[in-house]
Amino acid sequence: MISWTDRLRAAGLRVTSRRLALLEALDAHPHASVDEVFQHTAALVPSLTKQAVYVSLDDFVASGLIRRLDGSPARYETRTADNHHHLICDDCGKIIDVDCAVGEAPCLIPGHAEGFNIRVAEVVYRGQCPECAALAIAS
Repeated sequence: MISWTDRLRAAGLRVTSRRLALLEALDAHPHASVDEVFQHTAALVPSLTKQAVYVSLDDFVASGLIRRLDGSPARYETRTADNHHHLICDDCGKIIDVDCAVGEAPCLIPGHAEGFNIRVAEVVYRGQCPECAALAIAS
């Protein structure tokens, strides 16, 4: 796997300790929110602000280094090399990666693409994870 240092340079971004710490935190904690990324890196990066995390994550998304999952709150992940989808538990918020439903990107071709050149189809499966389902049965 290519190092974050090399990937930052290839994306035209300057390599800094802050950027490396943020990317490593996202690698270690997939689907993290800005608050979670901040919590995982604040002790490692002196004078880190939440605003700096927002700016850096936006830069990473724009350069294709990470992927933003829209929601409240938005979540971020470093798995960008494929067109995978997500399972989300409505009870506890757990997010799990799931491979493409068809196996090729994009998985879903709209009936009317309106001239768009489609790169990615985002699918979110929502429901209840096994742990939450077991808790619901037990109560």
